[in-house]
Amino acid sequence: MTEYSGTERDEAIAEVRALFTEIYAAWSDNDADAFATFYREDATVVMPGVRHIGRSAIRDSMAAGFEGRLKGSSAVDEPVDLRFVDEDTAIVISKAGILMAGEADVPAEREVNATWVLTKQDEGWLVAAYANAPATV
Repeated sequence: MTEYSGTERDEAIAEVRALFTEIYAAWSDNDADAFATFYREDATVVMPGVRHIGRSAIRDSMAAGFEGRLKGSSAVDEPVDLRFVDEDTAIVISKAGILMAGEADVPAEREVNATWVLTKQDEGWLVAAYANAPATV
């Protein structure tokens, strides 16, 4: 198994951080199509009460959200741990939450801990799997 080192690692970290920036720019634009492009065709999303399998299911869920309760929302996601399993797989642990329209801070009850599995494809890094759980118990 080959892992990144030195400059290559720094470049991979920058690419992963750019992916997060692009994902959340699409969210802030409430653009489900753009948001879904950052997920693999066979991606999974698992959250309390939610299980989506496949890019189209993820896209449809986000489109419904942006037309409904997520309209005007944005999301914050702060990676707290990033490690590479190999050159094509990264795991990111983050602290995240949704800012509803007009909010400046994420209320504690909406903070989550998230786990991301990312894979490097020809088109760059994509989300293979995402899961989150409430940060407070």
